[in-house]
This record gives sequence, C-alpha cells and structure tokens, in this order.
Amino acid sequence: MLTDIEIAQGCEMLPITQVAAAAGVDVDDLELYGKYKAKLSAAVWNKVKDRENGKLVLVTAINPTPAGEGKTTTTVGLGEAMAKLGKNAIIALREPSLGPVFGIKGGAAGGGYAQVVPMEDINLHFTGDMHAITAANNLLCAMLDNHLQQGNALHIDPRRVIFTRVMDMNDRALRNITIGLGGKPNGVPREDHFMITVASEIMAILCLAADLDDLKKRFGDILVAYNDAGEPVYARDLHAEGAMAALMKDAIKPNLVQTLEGTPCLMHGGPFANIAHGCNSVQATKLALKLADIAITEAGFGADLGAEKFMDIKCRKAGLAPDCIVIVSTVRALKYNGGVAKAKLNQPDLAALERGICNLDAHLDNMSKFGVPVVVAVNAFPTDTAEEMDFIRAHCAKRGVRVALSEVFAKGGEGGAALANEVLAVLDEGKADFHTLYADELPLEDKIRKIATEIYGARSVSIAPTAHKELQNITEMGYGNLPVCVAKTQYSLSDDPALLGRPADFVVSVRSARLAAGAGFVVVETGAIMTMPGLPKTPAAEKIDVDNDGKITGLF
Repeated sequence: MLTDIEIAQGCEMLPITQVAAAAGVDVDDLELYGKYKAKLSAAVWNKVKDRENGKLVLVTAINPTPAGEGKTTTTVGLGEAMAKLGKNAIIALREPSLGPVFGIKGGAAGGGYAQVVPMEDINLHFTGDMHAITAANNLLCAMLDNHLQQGNALHIDPRRVIFTRVMDMNDRALRNITIGLGGKPNGVPREDHFMITVASEIMAILCLAADLDDLKKRFGDILVAYNDAGEPVYARDLHAEGAMAALMKDAIKPNLVQTLEGTPCLMHGGPFANIAHGCNSVQATKLALKLADIAITEAGFGADLGAEKFMDIKCRKAGLAPDCIVIVSTVRALKYNGGVAKAKLNQPDLAALERGICNLDAHLDNMSKFGVPVVVAVNAFPTDTAEEMDFIRAHCAKRGVRVALSEVFAKGGEGGAALANEVLAVLDEGKADFHTLYADELPLEDKIRKIATEIYGARSVSIAPTAHKELQNITEMGYGNLPVCVAKTQYSLSDDPALLGRPADFVVSVRSARLAAGAGFVVVETGAIMTMPGLPKTPAAEKIDVDNDGKITGLF
C-alpha cells in the first residue's frame, strides 16, 4: 500500500495556470511560486465581488481520536467528487503548521487519494505565510522590549505585558521563559512566553481581515500591555502596525493549489481550533463563493470547537452563512468515544460503537442550534465491518439525518460520490436558516456559560478569580460585545480529555482570559490546554529525510 507522500509524488499535477483558468482566474492575476503554486492578487476580488455567491458547505467532525480521523481528507474528496459530478466547486482549506508535521498528528493536506498537492511543499514552507506571521508577531515583541530599554516613554508595566512571542514548532521548553538577562545592554529582564504561531493573534487577524488596510488597522488594535496606571497600550502606540503589515503584504494573498484530481483549492491561514478559532481566511472563503457554485471549507477538530467558532466568530464577523454542514465520523472514533483504547480501534466492537455513538448525537444536536441542515459522512477505514456501518446508517435514519459512506481516501472523487449527492440534495432543499448561538450584547461570562452548557453539555462553569477580573476589565474597556474563542481539548466535549462519549454533570474550568482586540474576540483558556504544544516521545521528525535529488521521504 502506497503512503500519502508516495501517492502525492506519483501524481501528474496540472500547471497552476491551467487550474486557475478552470476557476475563472486570469493568469495576469497570479503571482507564481514555481509551476504548481500561486498567490491571487487583490485584483481578483475586485473583478468578482459583484457576482452572486455560491453555496457554502462546512465540513466539521465528531471528537477525534489522538490520530485524527480524516476531516481534511473528506473535505478534499468531497470537492473532487463534486467536480466528477460536473459541479463547479472550489475547496477552501487551512495551511498546515510545522508543529504537527514534525510532532504527532501529521499535516493538513488530506490523505490517500484525496490530497492537495504539491503535498511536501504545502506541509513544509509552502509560500512562506507561516514565516511571515511569525516575523510580524516577533517584530512587535522586539519593538515592545526595545521601548522598555529605550526609556519606556509609555510607562509600560513589564509585569503586565500580555503579547507573547511565537514559533511555528512544538517546543515546550519555550512556554515560560525569562528574557533580558545579562545586564543593562541586553534589555529589561521580565517573564515572557512563547505560543505556537497558529495560536497567535496575528494568525487570527490574517484569517479575519478583509484586505491589507483592514489588516493594518487590526494590527494597530492589538493590545500588547498595560501601563503603570493600568491603562491599555496598543501596537499603534508603538507605531508597529506599518512595518508589521509590510512583512505581511504577500502573506495576506490567498494561495491557489490543486487536488490530486486537479480541483482548485484556496489554502490560506491555519489557526488550530483547540487553541484558536480554527478556520481558514475570510478572503479565501469569500473568493471561493464568488468563483464557484459550491464552496467547500472546513473548521478544525470537532464541531464543539471549530464549527462553533466558524459560526459564532467567522460567520458573525464576515457575514457568511453556511447552507449545509457535513459532520465527519468514523467507526474508529465512535468506538474510541465508547471507551476502546487507541491500540484496539481496528478490532470489531459493535457494543463500543453503540456506547460511543452518543458523541455523534451531541454534535448533531449542537449543529441544529445554528439552523443549518447536516449530512453525516462516515469516513471509511479498511477495518470497518458491514455490521458497524449498518448500525450507523440505522441510527442516523432514526434521527432523520442524511448519511453516506465516504471512501475518498481509497478512491478519490469517485469514492465521494454518495456523499456529494447527499450534500447536493440538502443544497437543493434550501432549508438552511443560519443564526449564531448568542447575541453580541450578551455579557462575556454569559457567552462562556452558553457555549459550555449548550454546546459542551456542562452543568456549569467555574471561572477563576483572575479570569473573572480580566473579563470584567475587558468589558469596562468597551469590548464586552465581542465573541468568545474558547481554548479547550479536542478529545472531549468537556475540558477534560479523559471524559469521552457524551459526558454530563461536569464543570468547565476557565483559568484565564485575554483580549484579542485586533482579531475581534476574547480568548478564554480552559482545563489544561496549552498554547505551545510539546513533541511526543517519538516525534514524526525522526522518520523524515531528504536525498541528494531533493526527494523527501517519511512525510506521512
């Protein structure tokens, strides 16, 4: 059996100019990064902005196993399937982070015969967007520390600097550090921290900004610290936004690539949904809606994380409204939620499946609260049994929910035909009546409680005194109307990864809160979630290599 990278390396890619032409994009509007990658100039939007929008399909999932269960693969395969059925469809995905690539989860280009290519480039440096985000973030940090060193005219309190450095790599040793040591020439000593790049506010701003001017304004709105009087200090007070925008002038342009079958894919932005808002850029999604009759996008991890944030943050801020939601499920993940250990997920276990299907029920119930019809996609694995698949079909039929077996990993677009037809039936019915979970004017703590009780199923929320104080402060500063971005484990509906299935009678613990004024939301951290992951005992990096001809091996 071929590995993902062997399949990707064996395909014949179309020149990206040909892919662009099929999507209705002129070659003059492309900024080429070699033969198979390109960025779209701002001129593309000006040419298509007055067109009618296509239909928007959101792909999300149940709570996964630690290995992931193929949400991106399903998204890619669904796009390929739509193309095989003669539909004008474009995929809009997030960019991978190097953290999972060299860590444990893997990349974000799909798998098997439902991949986006060139896979190696996409999963490594791609077009440099991640590096630009990292550089812009750390430039702001450097300017802040330089301001402290050069007299501190803004009277910034070094103990209340809240904007941190980032790096696009899993490195637990950088979570908590001390900087400025070694005497006066080396800066003002203070405690600092690192987050992974995809969790940064710069990433969120890239994904939510309408254009370069909006990006620059949002950069200026970033809250970086408080002064000695407890007043906020913003990036604009350090005059940093112009230089930051200059670093991001190319990164803000969406990237165009293709699937193994030549279906166009706009890949732009890459926030994690467990520690950030988990959606690709608004620009890419809006472009896909103008260029195609059907735009297919994804939101990270389970629907309790990515989909909730897609609705309550991205759709709220960008004026988007999905027409259909696809919830990706697997027999493996349902058995995992039924209490089966990861090592035994390949063994038939109908009883565990019956116990774990409550997790799917929770996500179906949750998505109904947003007024959008759902199709369940069962991502096929070779170890699935007919009895297990029949059980899922019967369960969905009792709930009146459309369901289809997705075999895109093994068969590409051909294996997604059944799923595509179910999605098309939902789009034809046109029953979506989208609305967000909560109103803007609801107090921040009530927004947190609403998400925790109505989406996670918690009995209540426990907010730490420091978090409560910060939420009050954020409200007093005039930001109480912002949506909430909850950082939470992806493995459970609760904030405890050990509570599988559909836990009940639990309390969500909020330990911290911070304002992301530039992005336009408030981040709250729950449980033991970390914004800088660590590498596993045996990182994937140990298996990756490259030969003298530049051929990469071991990359999935």
